[in-house]
Amino acid sequence: MSLVGRIAQISISGGGVPKLRVEEARVTVTGLEGDAHRNLAHHGGPDRAVCLYSSEAIHELAAEGHAVQPGTLGENVTVEKIDWATLTPGTYVALGNSVVLQVTRYTTPCFKIAAAFRHGDVSRVSQKRRPGWSRVYARVVVEGRIRSGDVVRVLDERAVAAQPEEVSDRAG
Repeated sequence: MSLVGRIAQISISGGGVPKLRVEEARVTVTGLEGDAHRNLAHHGGPDRAVCLYSSEAIHELAAEGHAVQPGTLGENVTVEKIDWATLTPGTYVALGNSVVLQVTRYTTPCFKIAAAFRHGDVSRVSQKRRPGWSRVYARVVVEGRIRSGDVVRVLDERAVAAQPEEVSDRAG
């Protein structure tokens, strides 16, 4: 795994799960255009604008017998070949040529994804119960368009903090 990977899938829905594959999306400070949330108390908002998850984690969960695939767990962007352990709160991530996100928190598993898990055990993706298996939420630092297959880069936090106005130049 590395600090550079790619977008395996982009997913949106009119509210709820599963989120369905789209080839590209505009990312704004409120999230992906065309994506909606049914429960705004627990999903969405500026600090939970985009949900990310690891393709490799999804494959491992499926191998355990869980009915998961990209979008099933409510993530908007499924990434691959990124060292998932590096995506901790505070980390900056560039998607494609312009979008920059900052990871804000680990997600809390919602009962709405229970059908994807054997015995309905959503704690399988709980950061508290199973560190390293959680999805993450992120705020949008720089808006733009993303496409499936775009490069994903974990950015150096010091470089982003030093010159945030140039972060999108370094993203691509």
